[in-house]
Amino acid sequence: MSQAAATDSAVYKTLLESTRAIPWKIDWKTMTFAYIGPQIESLLGWSQASWVSAEDWAARMHPEDRERVVGFCVSQSQNGVDHEADYRALTAAGDYVWIRDVVHVVRDDNGEVDSLIGFMFDISERKKTEEQLLTLQKQLEEYSYKDGLTGVANRRMFDTVLASEWANAQRSQQPLSLILLDIDHFKQYNDHYGHVQGDDCLKSVGQALSLAVNRPRDFVGRFGGEEFVLVLPETDEAAARHIAERCRQQVRRQRIAHERSAVSSLLTISLGVGTIVPGAHDRPLDFLNSVDKLLYQAKQRGRDRAEVAKAPARSTLDGAADARA
Repeated sequence: MSQAAATDSAVYKTLLESTRAIPWKIDWKTMTFAYIGPQIESLLGWSQASWVSAEDWAARMHPEDRERVVGFCVSQSQNGVDHEADYRALTAAGDYVWIRDVVHVVRDDNGEVDSLIGFMFDISERKKTEEQLLTLQKQLEEYSYKDGLTGVANRRMFDTVLASEWANAQRSQQPLSLILLDIDHFKQYNDHYGHVQGDDCLKSVGQALSLAVNRPRDFVGRFGGEEFVLVLPETDEAAARHIAERCRQQVRRQRIAHERSAVSSLLTISLGVGTIVPGAHDRPLDFLNSVDKLLYQAKQRGRDRAEVAKAPARSTLDGAADARA
């Protein structure tokens, strides 16, 4: 090697080893490291000399990433395709650091793979930021479907769940039950105790209703104002009636004083309960309106009670009464 070439090589090496990216080279035939930058030691704690073969690279990878990353890199390299891979690399201290490997495939004069050269980048901070953004996105999605006051699902989520469970019931021909309920004389409660205590009351009712159901697909949501709704998949009329009574008793157990109620000295609820095996021409809105009418009847007939449809509703369901007590 000429003096000029040696000087250039030394300059290039100095430049490579002064960057935060970690350069490396693997001989394809022997699968051994021809070179790896000294920065690897400060990043992962393993000495430069300990990186002998591709086995060391694979062994120092998180077990959950190893098969996927190694298989991908070998496949791409065999096909002569430059590629990138993200994975968690094991440190000498036993921790993991997120690495991005950027790989270039070098071919010989015959077009065969000769070697792999590339750079390792520490992307831990980037991954941390990505995870924080994903967590934030998930929280925002949850908030968009959750009632901010009571903590149960909101009307938007109810609309989504009802549409989904309606379609499931149509396919399976299993009964779907719906409970609409209203806090009795809630306006008088708010006027007497104030809106702050009124908000606490709504939270307590939401918690009580959540205790009344126990299956993963059972849904509890705030329908609006002082109204709540339950969607009960694969629940027949008898079971829905039982759950409605459990809702009423759970609210009673809260023992929320209501001095301005014409029904009881304790807070009570009225409920409408409907069950349907939806046919092809039935509509969720018609079913919802029929249950709303039952809720209205429960309030007209004395409150603190449930009105249950006597027979499965079909496409001839009556519309709901517009009046609200």
